[in-house]
Amino acid sequence: MKGERGLAIGTLLGAIVLWAGSFVALKIAFRSCDPYFVIFGRMAVATCCALLFYRQIRRATYQRGDWFYLLALGFCEPCLYFVFEAKALMLTSVSQAGMITALLPVMVAVGAWIVFKETMTWGTVGGFSMAVFGVCLLTLGGEATASAPNPPLGNFYEFLAMVTATGYTLILKRLSYRYSPLFLTFVQSVAGAVFFGFLLWVCGIPIPHSVPREAALTIIYLGVFVTFGAYFCYSFAMVRMPAGQATAFINLIPVLTLFFGWLILGEVLKPIQYGAGALVVAGVFLSQGGCLGGARDEKEG
Repeated sequence: MKGERGLAIGTLLGAIVLWAGSFVALKIAFRSCDPYFVIFGRMAVATCCALLFYRQIRRATYQRGDWFYLLALGFCEPCLYFVFEAKALMLTSVSQAGMITALLPVMVAVGAWIVFKETMTWGTVGGFSMAVFGVCLLTLGGEATASAPNPPLGNFYEFLAMVTATGYTLILKRLSYRYSPLFLTFVQSVAGAVFFGFLLWVCGIPIPHSVPREAALTIIYLGVFVTFGAYFCYSFAMVRMPAGQATAFINLIPVLTLFFGWLILGEVLKPIQYGAGALVVAGVFLSQGGCLGGARDEKEG
């Protein structure tokens, strides 16, 4: 239905804008607080938001055997995803990390071909190769700065984050037909809060007695709008669109991240890196020309 699809696209666009802004927000919060504490805080805030809808969440009907998929969902994202992204943003710039996210639609297309038997063509393979080459060129063109001391390693961590995001998206596609977006968002928030709380304890990272105002506001923004809001929007859209088409909107994140990085943090890439970024986006669009049009939107049993 057109109205429902339009609503799905609108919520998906909202999630994309929030996610693009989260790169800058994390970079700002990491200036004054430990990365794991920041992520624990945002997950705890998101969990509190989800608990406001506890009555709706408890209506979910658990299906036998789904514990594995629910556990894997939370482990892929937010747990492993934010471990890698936190490391990435400590070592590379927001702009470069944002460009790496352009790989996600292609990686999901390949994963959907393997898992869901969605159509994939040679264009997908060629586009994926072009995008990976662009990422390598982007990384080689990076120079160390005070805010980005090791771009190559940071970009590699961001790539690993995209690997876990691919797993998350494919698992979410399977579960989105069985559980509500609110329930799945709650599962992710709780998993993230428990996981990063455990990391704080294991690593011996003390919880600060007072959090700087800038970091506190950023954590609240990340928890309420980015974690709870964006994950809810993305889950809502995933059940109404094929996996490949939904992740195609990820292409907007690199552009928005470049804009936010320039506007708020004053980041500027070198000409060769802008060319590399264009190569990444071109490769992604080439790959989607063949694989997304034939994506199947079948319900998983």
